[in-house]
Amino acid sequence: MASTVYFADLRANLKRSFMDKIDSLVNSLNPGARLKAGGLTAIKIHFGERGNTAFIRPVVVRRFVDAVKSVGCRPFLTDCNTLYVGTRSDAPSHLITATENGFAFSVVGAPLVIGDGLKGHSSTTVKVDLPECAEAHLGAEIVEADNLISLAHFKGHELAGFGGTIKNLGMGCASRHGKLFQHSNVSPEVKPSICIACGECILRCPGKAINLVKRAAEEPAPKGSKHASLRALKDPSKCIGCGDCILACPTGAMQIQWDAQIPQFMRRMVAYSKAVLAGKQGRALFFNFLTQISPACDCYPFADAPIVGDLGVLASLDPVAIDQASADLVNQAQGAPGSCLKHAHASGQDKFRDVYPNVDWEVQLAYAQEVGLGSREYELVRV
Repeated sequence: MASTVYFADLRANLKRSFMDKIDSLVNSLNPGARLKAGGLTAIKIHFGERGNTAFIRPVVVRRFVDAVKSVGCRPFLTDCNTLYVGTRSDAPSHLITATENGFAFSVVGAPLVIGDGLKGHSSTTVKVDLPECAEAHLGAEIVEADNLISLAHFKGHELAGFGGTIKNLGMGCASRHGKLFQHSNVSPEVKPSICIACGECILRCPGKAINLVKRAAEEPAPKGSKHASLRALKDPSKCIGCGDCILACPTGAMQIQWDAQIPQFMRRMVAYSKAVLAGKQGRALFFNFLTQISPACDCYPFADAPIVGDLGVLASLDPVAIDQASADLVNQAQGAPGSCLKHAHASGQDKFRDVYPNVDWEVQLAYAQEVGLGSREYELVRV
């Protein structure tokens, strides 16, 4: 059965502003009837890494906060700490970054609560009983909330193909333990023939699992090596599977088994999404922002040029349908000139496969539908 996905484009005029359209999207999901009256309402959002500029604008987030207050609920903005080294890996740094990125109380009108505590260890275990995981480890403060609203910036993602509602829930609401579990099968290996010993992977590795070692005699250094006699070597026993070294490596020397490791990563992420919603059936609303659709996650300390133009905002009660509709809209759009797209510029071509040819992004949607998280069939309704 098809789920309803509401869509608002970005056209505006004196009679109807973009903020008015946000109000219409929220009202289309009837929050007053769905959210627990007077309930603490977690608005799950990505605050953006320091230096990133693609995250959802705080002044727009204020509209959702006001909508939650208008139906008698008590909202707070939340996200969980990161597994990788960055400006959001502990609560104080996370809150400072969020505030610097504009998410101050004076702007958004709601307090900020880091969902998994000071260092990512404030975790609650939720039973899932799926083949991928028997139990999920989630940020305790998000589990404790009465209601949940997901505000996801829809964009590309280097391990999932794209990141939308499912990623915002499954990865974003996981405590450090949960993030580690989801990534634990992603264990890159160094390809010596293209490692230039630049040391970027060492600087980014939170597990301190990588070192520079002396090259063997049969391992000639590639052109451009900073230290011709050295190359990177990973200690599997220290690797936490975060994949940060893959992102940091300028030559692609950090490589993983895409066909085996990435599908399992996505299935675990879906299982965690199901756990996040387990105690909030009927009390969760989902919104995807198809704006500044960058090729990679907002976890980067920068935002690359969007792969397509801004499209609008989607709303649904179905986390699978809203992600499927978002992916379809992006792929139906004309590719942006000057972006990182290589071949898929025409309408109807797969933009995410162009950026990440080794990632089958449909795995997350197919499995999400299989486990009853939602439906890939949808009806798009303009508001």
